[in-house]
Amino acid sequence: MTTDALICLNSPYKFWQFSDRHADQIRSEFPNIRFRIVGEHRVACEIHDAEIYFGWAFDRDWLAGATRLAWAATPSAGVDHWPVPEIQAADVMLTRGYGYHGQPMTEHAIGLLIGFSRGLFDSARLQTRSTWWKDDLATSFFDLHGQTLTIVGCGSVGTHLAEVAQALGMHVIGVRRHPPQSDTAGIEWMPAHRTLDALARSRAVINLLPATVETREFFSETTFQACQPGTVFINLGRASTVDHNALLASLDNGTLAGAALDVQPHKPPPLDDPLRHHPRVVLTPKTAVLSHAYMDQAVAFFHDNLQRFLTGQPLNGSVTPKSRRAA
Repeated sequence: MTTDALICLNSPYKFWQFSDRHADQIRSEFPNIRFRIVGEHRVACEIHDAEIYFGWAFDRDWLAGATRLAWAATPSAGVDHWPVPEIQAADVMLTRGYGYHGQPMTEHAIGLLIGFSRGLFDSARLQTRSTWWKDDLATSFFDLHGQTLTIVGCGSVGTHLAEVAQALGMHVIGVRRHPPQSDTAGIEWMPAHRTLDALARSRAVINLLPATVETREFFSETTFQACQPGTVFINLGRASTVDHNALLASLDNGTLAGAALDVQPHKPPPLDDPLRHHPRVVLTPKTAVLSHAYMDQAVAFFHDNLQRFLTGQPLNGSVTPKSRRAA
């Protein structure tokens, strides 16, 4: 029987689209699989024959008709917008992508760090209102070399970021629930319950936490109070992991010298949102993973997992246990 795969990877941005080139490539490499490429509006009526689904999102209502579905895959690193409990209850494997988000997110994070440390954001703000603002920057810039950077939620993306930060002369502390037992990439590892100790030593903090019940408002008033005065805070994780009222208060009382947020509580944030107007906040509209190589790498990841699926091997990026139907 022919294996049926449904692909729904539409995007208004070309670099996040599953193109005709990708379709031709994967069909030539897997000639015994029937690939159907559809828009999201067609998934509900097309998924009943699919054993494999590859897409950005998945509506829980689709499961009612997905009686043959054994494996659902997303190129995204996070699955907090997927109905994970329902997918698991339906005995469907779910996998996420990883390994190709690190490069663009690292470039984004390092760009923001340099923007704060070299006064680039202050210059952009002051150039329209000051005749000459060198004295302002002389009192606000700082060297990255020799400073400590803490990465909270330091997984594969954080490890990639740590390597580049170390090349700039920074010491990196990686915080995660279960730190590696051995030295990894020169990172000083700390378990999550020691986050406050790490923050007290850091000039810059990068949040890469996913959205879970445990991480909700992880960065709270208490957490920010543990930071040393003049800390720079960057959130490339999820907005729900930050108490934004506590963040603004920490900016106003001097604990934080600046904050950069690639994710905000509301998308888009209202025009009167104080995050938009604070002089030491930089907002980017969820662009940390913009990359012209993204879809090529995501399809390559899916290609490898598809080969594993067909040969009964464990899949990379598993979120739910292996489906009994695929055993």
